[in-house]
Amino acid sequence: MRKDIKEEEIADFLSVKQLPDMKPFCPNEGEALNVLSLFSGCGGMDIGFEGGFICHKKSIVDPQAFHTSINEDWGILKGNRFRTIFANDILKEAKSAWLKYMSRHNVSPETYHAESIVELVKRAKQGEAVFPKHVDVVTGGFPCQDFSLAGKRKGFNSEKSHNGQLRDIDTPSEETRGKLYFWMKQVIDITKPKIFIAENVKGLISLGDAKRIIQHDFASADGNDYIVLPPQVLHAGDYGVPETRERVIFIGIRRSALNPTAQAALSQEDIPAEYNPYPTQTHDHTGKNPLLPCAVPCEEIFKGIKEPEESKDLAQQLYSKAKYLGKHCQGQSEIDIKSMAPTIRSEHHGNIEYRRLSQEHEGKYTEELSMGLKERRLTPRECALIQTFPPDYPFVFKSTGARYGVSSSGAYKVIGNAVPPVLAYHIARRLEEVWERYF
Repeated sequence: MRKDIKEEEIADFLSVKQLPDMKPFCPNEGEALNVLSLFSGCGGMDIGFEGGFICHKKSIVDPQAFHTSINEDWGILKGNRFRTIFANDILKEAKSAWLKYMSRHNVSPETYHAESIVELVKRAKQGEAVFPKHVDVVTGGFPCQDFSLAGKRKGFNSEKSHNGQLRDIDTPSEETRGKLYFWMKQVIDITKPKIFIAENVKGLISLGDAKRIIQHDFASADGNDYIVLPPQVLHAGDYGVPETRERVIFIGIRRSALNPTAQAALSQEDIPAEYNPYPTQTHDHTGKNPLLPCAVPCEEIFKGIKEPEESKDLAQQLYSKAKYLGKHCQGQSEIDIKSMAPTIRSEHHGNIEYRRLSQEHEGKYTEELSMGLKERRLTPRECALIQTFPPDYPFVFKSTGARYGVSSSGAYKVIGNAVPPVLAYHIARRLEEVWERYF
């Protein structure tokens, strides 16, 4: 059962003091499937795979997907079969935020390992029981800064080591931040999941041979026992996320675990639709497909949200006060609340977009200014809602005892690094649909 939630941990625009009493992570039909989560951050992929989280109703087309309704706009999704039994990330803020949210559902603090994947794999190879047994799925959004179009695009030649520090010339090249996907591949070697999901920025596919190399290396896992399908770029706006985020998704399926029919189908160049593990889009971000609803605009998820001065929610009260740096600098634009937001970045301060810009700074959307609302950047809560994190996720809180607190700057960082939970939810639901057909 969901543990008690303090009133200040529920975003006040929901207008509820107590969420419905329920067990949101009850699985759908079939036994629970164990997920080992790598590069977990604050849990965007994990929340989506588990299901049972608060979601805006316009982000999910099927009304039967909801377990219960909270109000006209928000409901709680049914749980999925997937259970996170291992998570890891090197960021203290990520671990603290993840545990603050997930502990409500009786997830043990020992589930999350704040260590580099390199160190974890090395310990496992020395015989230590680092990773759990009976892993069904491995997920991982391996670090993307070195492949991002917005970065230096160092790719495999990253200047950073596996722990995020500047790389010493003596650091082995395979331990750079740009090659951490290969350590994810070694976790797959060790745990032998039936399926793995790897995620990265769209820019990876245009960086030389990076896509082909990564696909080949993943396919070689555990003695070439994985069918790695051609990676697909998914636009978050096509799956009910009010954001222009695009991510490349690699899906690998254990060949020896598949039944003969599924193995034959997945080995074809044109995979039959009923065996395709990639989710079918539910929305159309271009607005050109009359058969699908248009992308969810920001104004839907911001409906009723209070200004920082009026909110009790720390993630809404505290926000970047970085000055306007000029229109030619990154992050100096304002969002159009009647449309999708740009990709939420992991940087903070001057790289967070504005909720609204003044006319002095060439603001284009003056409706809120005319109401007397001041120029300001997006709050962590607004960034989180754009990323489809549930509004009861307490992103900003103080240290208590041994638990490391999360500042507004730390919240921006972990939110921007995350996979949108609603996008992950659609991936998970599709895997549930094909699971029995595969295995």
